Amino acid sequence: MIYPDLDMGIPEELGRVHFVGIGGSGMSGIARMMHEAGVAVTGSDRSASYSTAALEGIGIPVAIGHAAENVGDADTLVVTGALWQDNPEYQLALARGLPVLHRSQALAWLTRGKRVVAVAGAHGKTTSTGMIVTGLLGAGADPSFVNGGVIEGIGVSSAPGGDDLFVIEADESDKSFLLYDTAVALITNVDPEHLDFYGSRENFMSAFVEFARGARELLVISADDPGALEVLRALREQGGELPPIRSFGFAPDADVRIVSVDDSGPVRFEVDIDGARHAAQLRVYGRHNAVNAVGALAVLTGLGIEPAAALAAIAGFAGTKRRFEFHAEVGGVRVYDDYAHHHTEVAALLDSARAVVGEGRLIAVHQPHLYSRTQTFHREFARVLEAGADHTVVLAVDGAREDPVEGVTGALVADDFADQGRVAYRPDWQDAADYLAEIARPGDVMVTMSCGTVYQIIPQLVEALRRRFEPAAG
Repeated sequence: MIYPDLDMGIPEELGRVHFVGIGGSGMSGIARMMHEAGVAVTGSDRSASYSTAALEGIGIPVAIGHAAENVGDADTLVVTGALWQDNPEYQLALARGLPVLHRSQALAWLTRGKRVVAVAGAHGKTTSTGMIVTGLLGAGADPSFVNGGVIEGIGVSSAPGGDDLFVIEADESDKSFLLYDTAVALITNVDPEHLDFYGSRENFMSAFVEFARGARELLVISADDPGALEVLRALREQGGELPPIRSFGFAPDADVRIVSVDDSGPVRFEVDIDGARHAAQLRVYGRHNAVNAVGALAVLTGLGIEPAAALAAIAGFAGTKRRFEFHAEVGGVRVYDDYAHHHTEVAALLDSARAVVGEGRLIAVHQPHLYSRTQTFHREFARVLEAGADHTVVLAVDGAREDPVEGVTGALVADDFADQGRVAYRPDWQDAADYLAEIARPGDVMVTMSCGTVYQIIPQLVEALRRRFEPAAG
């Protein structure tokens, strides 16, 4: 894995820029923005995807597979943190003495001179960022933005704007969220993770305190999340000058307070803000999305938008790709996909998915992501999957940037189920797809979940369902 050098000076002029791992959710948005800013951009990725196809569609050459010759005559290399150190393109750039920017540094380059609205937190970043962007656009603003996922209704994950606001999803995993000159910070929650980088929980929490203190105009922070409350306490105990603070959530003392929630369908809620009560109806599901919405509301009103106008604009948010994204219905079985890869996110996903299941069953298809996360949290994953889904299929671990760890497989999660009749470990994808089709019943909802490659199993799953329910078409 490649971590950003936070002390490295970022060149003012980048010349021709080559992105290694250009198809990633964050990388593709940054590449698009540089291209639209007039920078000559090329890229490479290990496999083709809808992201690489979209970039090629706007004129960015993308090589599939990594090779030194892909660098061409680039003046600057941009890399994803998930890159292996022995990547031939990375090694060639080092040999040539080219500037190598972590993707967060490339994003910092794009935001220079702007009023940055940075969204950080363990969960809800992409959705909250999408809600803020949708709210700003709906209220008549014209922000630039780079999000971690394609915003439905807008059709892209990034775009340049005409005003001085720049909304970004800020990554805490490697401390890179400290790179930005943040005007407004939103902290959705603080759930210590990425301890392989930080070394200790204390270091992780300290980074969030530093991020919060760096907000020049406004800090918006959860009033419910224990980690966020710990950050607030640390800020106040340290003393010194603090930014204005607005809290949000269910807590009685929240500045933007949720009064009631109905999550039996697309979520609706009532919120108290500035002494007035407002009702809202969203297009997305789940109690957690009411919380995401009031966090976005706190940001938008802090930027001067009236609460009623902000809520009306947020109501137009239709979700982001890979966030409970519908893919197909075969034989009455509906197939969705989601990015959830932390046990807290999985619990929230399953809770919101219940609202669409009806009389059927909720079947989770869980791809554990990272050997380190699986080793540390396999019991927690088993607990939330068993509590939230009627049946779970566990796939092989997607190690991404990590080397395999002996004894760490998806079986760790499956073996922790109290009721072994409600789980199956199927490391082979075709076997998993066939098994899922075999157990499926009309009315069931199947959800694939991981920030890894699990979405790529969907064509196999849909085909297996067709063979089961539409044999004439198989």
